[in-house]
Amino acid sequence: MEKENVRIDKWLWAARFFKTRSLAQDAVERGRVRIGGEPVKPARAVKMNDKILIDNGSDRWEVIVAAISGSRGPAPVARTLYFETDESIARRENDKTARRLYPEPSMEIKGRPTKRDRRAMERVGEE
Repeated sequence: MEKENVRIDKWLWAARFFKTRSLAQDAVERGRVRIGGEPVKPARAVKMNDKILIDNGSDRWEVIVAAISGSRGPAPVARTLYFETDESIARRENDKTARRLYPEPSMEIKGRPTKRDRRAMERVGEE
């Protein structure tokens, strides 16, 4: 499990933040992964106690590296590779509650609008 030089994209994949290694690599290249607040390249080696900020699209994580592994294993083993900060846990819980309480506006729309609905929308747009 302990390995010295593991790339950040490979570690993110092994820790199960991303489903595929290529998704992890894309996220790193787009600046959605930061170590110590600085954007990194996919080939950057992960070190113990690195503070990593991860934005995988749906969630934002702030974790501290506890172990280094380049191989993907079961989820319980993957969770031992990092510790999530208390602020990150609280933020993710708040975000989850906000998403649950605030319904998506598009959920009320059922298919294409009828002619009557379209005219009503146009009238609202003119006012």
